[in-house]
Amino acid sequence: MKSFQRGEREIAFIDEGEGEPILLIHGFASNHFVNWVSPGWVKTLRDGGYRVIALDNLGHGQSGKSHDPKDYFPVEMAADAVALLDHLHIEHAHVMGYSMGARITAFLARDYPERVRSIILGGLGLGMVEGVGEWDEIAEALRAPDPSTVTGERPKMFRTFADQTKSDRLALAACIETSRTLLTAEDMGRIAVPALVAVGTKDDIAGKPQPLAEMMPQGQSFEIEGRDHMLSVGDRTFKKRALEFLEDVR
Repeated sequence: MKSFQRGEREIAFIDEGEGEPILLIHGFASNHFVNWVSPGWVKTLRDGGYRVIALDNLGHGQSGKSHDPKDYFPVEMAADAVALLDHLHIEHAHVMGYSMGARITAFLARDYPERVRSIILGGLGLGMVEGVGEWDEIAEALRAPDPSTVTGERPKMFRTFADQTKSDRLALAACIETSRTLLTAEDMGRIAVPALVAVGTKDDIAGKPQPLAEMMPQGQSFEIEGRDHMLSVGDRTFKKRALEFLEDVR
């Protein structure tokens, strides 16, 4: 991977293919490979004629790590993404995010509209505005010295995943504390670029896609049939719909 600095923040990224640029922003506790390379998104988009850029968010993958929660507000991570576009001398790009990455994408589109051609928000619907439940237990699970003391299905899942991927657990705990900042309906209404919101029909985290899409002037929604939050990422119907959406806004 390549990397660049924004102040003291080191951000790692990949840059592949030729054509219109699309920037991919992954979800919490994931990285560019798990979210985008392994499920086939990078190949699909590259084969579709796009220049594919995917970063590891701060605290994740091969990017720098911080244990300070203030470094993980979505406005900061959106600024990292824009700094990457600056680093690559890209004036504007399509932007696609999944879960936490969808939230970062929405902040980016709200605050830097001139840099965004279109957005795809995957794995996060109405939860973008109303919240996605209580996740403080996940931060506690990530900080627990002994994983056997962790209780609850979702905290156990994230702790196990963090241990398996040898992630910096303290960085992830700091991230989950502040990366869940909500947007208002008025914020979403300011996002005037073409937008696609895609959520699995069995996703119990994200919230429905249609209400969020309706808040945006050019919003569209897509339900990923039979998929939960984890399995929606690589779904072939999601890829097909995303390519159709991108072609329509080219």
